Amino acid sequence: MKQIILFSLLFVLTISAYAQKKPVKKAPAKKPAPAVVASSQTTLKNLSDSASYSLGINIATSLNKDLNDLNFNLVMKGMKDVFDKKPFTISEEESINVLNEYSAKAREEKLQKTIDEERAFFEKNKSKSGVFTTATGLQYEVVKDGTGAKPTAKDTVICHYRGTLLDGTEFDQSYERGEPLTIPVSAVIKGWTEGLQLMNVGSKFKFYIPYELGYGLHGAPPAIPPASALIFEVELLQIKKGS
Repeated sequence: MKQIILFSLLFVLTISAYAQKKPVKKAPAKKPAPAVVASSQTTLKNLSDSASYSLGINIATSLNKDLNDLNFNLVMKGMKDVFDKKPFTISEEESINVLNEYSAKAREEKLQKTIDEERAFFEKNKSKSGVFTTATGLQYEVVKDGTGAKPTAKDTVICHYRGTLLDGTEFDQSYERGEPLTIPVSAVIKGWTEGLQLMNVGSKFKFYIPYELGYGLHGAPPAIPPASALIFEVELLQIKKGS
């Protein structure tokens, strides 16, 4: 979907930029250029025809590759309504919401195997001794219990951490940098925002974060693949109270 939108935008911007340039005088051609004929025997009489046909190929190829369950007739109907300035069956705002929902569903289906494997992990992990599961699906265990205060969503915390994927691949940590992280509790992924508020200063927790509470279906490339569950070891060192 992004590829289609980006290409279409690039195409429009390119044509727009080209149109704004001053025309360059060229020597008249000795002979008229022959018509270009597409494989379907459609005659393309000029550059505009060829560009139009090429854009159609690009859009259709992308749709067929990534979104091959779309109704082609309705795709054409939507485009025709725009060009003919006819009333839309759904509003433009609603169409954007529908496309976002469709895109998320398509991405989820593509990642279903990964999601199923992670759900199996969390189902098994929740039965382990010392592992607690919250209503959102966040799982955690207390590695070291602290006795200090607990932060709120309005506070800023100072903490050390180490993050890994389920297979043990480390993607980030603060220890080797030699400097703990200082960050508002509300400015992190949902799993952290919830988990930090369970911790007392001086404690160390291990968070098991499903992708919905992490970086979602998109992930955070290149370090974190799409729909990745995450494991964090977090030490809460200090709280800076918010207003």
